[in-house]
Amino acid sequence: MHFIFRRLISYGLFIGFLLSVGVSSLVAQESKPVLIGLDGEFGHVSSTSAEAIRQGIQIAIDEINLSGGVLHGRPLKLVEKANQSLPARSFKNIEEFAALPDLVAVYCGRFSPTVLETLPLIHKLRIPLLDPWAAADEIIDNHYQPSYVFRLSLKDSWAADVMLSYLEQRNLKRIGLLMLNTSWGRSTKRAAENYANQKPDISIVATQWINWDDKEDSMLAKYKQLRTAGAQAILLTANAEEGAILSKVMLGLPESEQVPIASHWGVTGGHLPELVGEDFYKLDFRVVQTYSFIGQESLVAMKVISAYNKKVGGEDARSIISPVGVAHAYDLTHILALAIDLAGSTNRDAIRDALEKIPAYSGLIKQYLPPFTKERHEALSESEVFMAKYAPLDGALERQP
Repeated sequence: MHFIFRRLISYGLFIGFLLSVGVSSLVAQESKPVLIGLDGEFGHVSSTSAEAIRQGIQIAIDEINLSGGVLHGRPLKLVEKANQSLPARSFKNIEEFAALPDLVAVYCGRFSPTVLETLPLIHKLRIPLLDPWAAADEIIDNHYQPSYVFRLSLKDSWAADVMLSYLEQRNLKRIGLLMLNTSWGRSTKRAAENYANQKPDISIVATQWINWDDKEDSMLAKYKQLRTAGAQAILLTANAEEGAILSKVMLGLPESEQVPIASHWGVTGGHLPELVGEDFYKLDFRVVQTYSFIGQESLVAMKVISAYNKKVGGEDARSIISPVGVAHAYDLTHILALAIDLAGSTNRDAIRDALEKIPAYSGLIKQYLPPFTKERHEALSESEVFMAKYAPLDGALERQP
């Protein structure tokens, strides 16, 4: 009898041990991080866009993890790699991301040409690509079925329409195009021409192409050619570096030769006013945007502004650098978390499908009803696009009245 009793005790202890191991394994599995990749232009001279995207993702991750994470308790974790805006480096990064079994999606950065080059690889590897900045139409308007690319950002055709409409409202109807010689510039040029073709009062008088190695003498010659062609205003696609060269060239001319500039938002991915100096604010320079934290009083906005400033040591909404990168990445990360839970796993195909099935999300920028569908991989619309200006006191981007 004592022998049987001892056997039962031993058996019970053994079962208890097995159960404890099983529970421990379950807890370990639940707490294993779900990874999100960021392939950004970290290290690019004067660029602030990748850092802004990182901040938006991380603020959202902190909120999600504090609320219990995803998949019944697993935390999200950001893994970032620098591509220096080089497609070859981006290819390598994406391949390395795809090799991580618990990585569910990759965020891209600001440079559309780099993103466009990676689309074949993204679809070969079947890994969701989330776009919080790059604006070329073809990133979403691609031929892949199903498409693994989802954007919560601007697109070039919306930007061109809003910029030209703004100039038209100011009775500036003879427009010169100054376009960066990339797929981004070519995409914006096509969009501007499409707009002008539908507006008999608007004319594109000439186009000049900017190269990344243009110096002030080259930029001055191109600007003067647009003016000679009759341009009353310039529609610009450029990054902060090229925008700074153009601004310095214009400031060296008489005020009568300084025409208004309506700029695509690439210039906001860097410190444009700082690159130019205080005289920058003398120019009539406006830039297209989709969101500004300035003047926002919603609870979500206040929460994001506070979290951002705690991370970077800022003071208020005006301290947020490259605000669209922060805002877009923040909303996109919350939407991704919903898709992960809807998919019920870290399977990338299931998450891609789930991104098309989220019914609604009440975000920072807007109420998404829904964020994406099978037919539409653009979370924003042209109605979110507006013109902004740099404020002289701190360089913050304010909505243009």
